[in-house]
Amino acid sequence: MNYISISLYRKVIDHALSEGMTLEDFNGLPIPVESINEIQAVPADHFFGLHEMLDQALGPGFSVRVGQQMKMDDYGVLGLSWKTCSKAGEIFERCERYFHLLSNTYVFKVEREGEISKVHLFRDAYRRGVGLSNEATFSATVVVLQAMTETDMAPIGVSFQHDAPSDLKNYHEAFKCPILFDQAHNYIAYKTADLETRTAKADISINKFLLERVEEEKRGIEASAFKIAADVESLIKDALPSGIPGIAQIGAHMGMSSRTLTRRLSDSGFTFRGLVRQTQEEMAKGLLSNTSDTVSEIAFQTGFSEQSAFSRAFKRWTGQSPLEYRNPQ
Repeated sequence: MNYISISLYRKVIDHALSEGMTLEDFNGLPIPVESINEIQAVPADHFFGLHEMLDQALGPGFSVRVGQQMKMDDYGVLGLSWKTCSKAGEIFERCERYFHLLSNTYVFKVEREGEISKVHLFRDAYRRGVGLSNEATFSATVVVLQAMTETDMAPIGVSFQHDAPSDLKNYHEAFKCPILFDQAHNYIAYKTADLETRTAKADISINKFLLERVEEEKRGIEASAFKIAADVESLIKDALPSGIPGIAQIGAHMGMSSRTLTRRLSDSGFTFRGLVRQTQEEMAKGLLSNTSDTVSEIAFQTGFSEQSAFSRAFKRWTGQSPLEYRNPQ
């Protein structure tokens, strides 16, 4: 299951509030705002959906604006470790190894081409919210590198796979370099010499300590309830063609009681019912997008006994009928 750290989710909501949104505007979110202090992460599609909602509500450039407000402390112990890198470019090595602390949807890779280094973000924009999140990531990269080096270091080029927004004002203010859209790759480019810049707070002993903490957190997350939730989601997916499974059925497959499984999921902000709904929605979207199966067949595969019930549920999840989703205008 793809996830995003609650710290990133909370930052997006907090910035939207600073731009004039109210808490009531978030009443329709799958995860209530009042519960975000009790969980560690949210499903990635909830995060991307939030970006889409705020882009529509607050206009083009919201993602770039929230990226400009990111601080290293917002990234937890990983952000603290960035402060002690000896060179600016080391941040991307840390991201390659440890970004799973924040999300398993990011893959960074630095490609050095002589005097220019391109930092690739391998995350295809399969929906609008992913592209918006990619914009926020690169916007945050700019301010984090400037904070690390205490310079006005700026990129020399930015490339996005998705289409350009209607207004580029915030983008030019944030990046101050040529920005390309509808490209083959997502990357932000810097002069290689700039990435060799010494950081302002490099400290070998503190750096070693923080890296040990990062490794501990990484191991903890990999063994945490994210795996429990992913295992539950996989079992639900296998069971759905025979009908919606109960928690007792899934718990039995995992060797635990319904009560224990409920508690283990709740400790990390998940519910069994929520995972069932999320699995049904993700399966339905995938089947509608990638197969020629009829709506009736997809309803059966996602646990519904009647096409009408599936269509009502899909409309509730996405605001579209299954056919509207499959054939957008």
